[in-house]
Amino acid sequence: MKYTTMFSALLVLAMAAGCTRDEDAMGPAQKAGKAVDEAGDRVAENLRAPLEKADEAAKKLAERAEQERRQLAERTEEAREKIKDATQEAGRGLEKATEKVGEKVERAGEKMQEAAR
Repeated sequence: MKYTTMFSALLVLAMAAGCTRDEDAMGPAQKAGKAVDEAGDRVAENLRAPLEKADEAAKKLAERAEQERRQLAERTEEAREKIKDATQEAGRGLEKATEKVGEKVERAGEKMQEAAR
């Protein structure tokens, strides 16, 4: 709102002063317009640097998040492989134990048959 009021005041002053007779020289309205343009350019320039910094920070954050996502995916896959290996190893151990129990049961059955004769 301050800019609108300031611009209006500059425009009124420029209109009150009138134009010069020299066609090559800038008139008051042109000078006021130039001042407004320059002020706008300065404001834009002052805002550009912080916006570029924020954009760069957002890009770095996105890159870091993607890297973390990849690392998490790798760790998850490693954990799956370990679980798979452990399950297979447990299965092999169970097969061995079952085989041994079967052998002992078979021997016990044979002994029972011999004892019964």
